[in-house]
Amino acid sequence: MENMKILVVDDEPDFRETFVNRLNKRGLEAKQADSGEAALKLINAQLFDVVILDIKMEGMDGIATLREIKRVKPLIEVILLTGHGSVESSIEGMKLGAFDYVLKPANFDTLFEKIRQAFEKKYAHDEKIRQAIIRDLSAHPQHVIDLAKKEKK
Repeated sequence: MENMKILVVDDEPDFRETFVNRLNKRGLEAKQADSGEAALKLINAQLFDVVILDIKMEGMDGIATLREIKRVKPLIEVILLTGHGSVESSIEGMKLGAFDYVLKPANFDTLFEKIRQAFEKKYAHDEKIRQAIIRDLSAHPQHVIDLAKKEKK
């Protein structure tokens, strides 16, 4: 878990900074963004395993951000943060591919456990993809040779 890369997206600076600091103290690599737009810039520039995403934000809200994350990086696991009044939005987010949602104010240990579970799911997906690539390359070694020849040209 120590190589896990997490992005916390929330427009409340106190929550965001405190949460990121606590994750970093646990040895995880956590970054932060204060908006959906800022999050998407980071996601396009860096690798992340799990995104903690507030639903209610100014500008691009969490659901719109989730849609775009899943479009550009479908294997990133997203955990939604929601207030009691927007559980319906959380359910919509689950339909769009969110891993889970947590009610605000979020208990750190509960959210940390969800992050761990989301990371395990992403890691399992990544491993299946690696194994499929290995099987494909083993079954068709000529593809590797052909690609190497193209690279030399």
